[in-house]
Amino acid sequence: MTRHMRSTLAAALVLAAALFTSGCSYNTFVSQEEAIKTQWAQVENQLQRRNDLIPNLVETTKGVAQQERDVFGQIAESRAKLSGATTPEQRMQAANEQSTALARLLVIVENYPQLRSNETFNRLMDELAGTENRLAVERMRYNERVQEYNTARRQFPSNITAGIFGFSEYPVFNAPPAAEQVPRVDFGRPPAG
Repeated sequence: MTRHMRSTLAAALVLAAALFTSGCSYNTFVSQEEAIKTQWAQVENQLQRRNDLIPNLVETTKGVAQQERDVFGQIAESRAKLSGATTPEQRMQAANEQSTALARLLVIVENYPQLRSNETFNRLMDELAGTENRLAVERMRYNERVQEYNTARRQFPSNITAGIFGFSEYPVFNAPPAAEQVPRVDFGRPPAG
């Protein structure tokens, strides 16, 4: 055998061995792709949880806080009117307004043994933090699956199988540029100033 034939045969054997061993990686790629899809579904579950939970919590918090704000505002307003009243008619009207506001406060206290603004705001903040943490964990797990897959896809001889069967690269989940900004939570209060 000539030297040229031996080197051609050796190259052919290496290529055949690479193709043979890369065939084993097909099932690995399929498993890794399924893991990526499943992990992405978890990311979507957490996104949906956030979309379902947060607006409801915000509205609940705003509703409870507004009711308490209204009652306390009415009590403070009627108290100010009562102390500023100069005629008996003004004093009666202010006293009646205060009685009405206090009656509403008693109804709230009976229905809510503890006024719940602080509790509700704390729950909202806990839920916000918990949801964002869950989402961050699921994103991280997704990125880990993608990294494993993309790394295997680029390694020899798996890259041959990836090329033959069209296993393409998956994108990692990067935070948007806006994530660099500190988030702002707004409870509907007008800005001071």
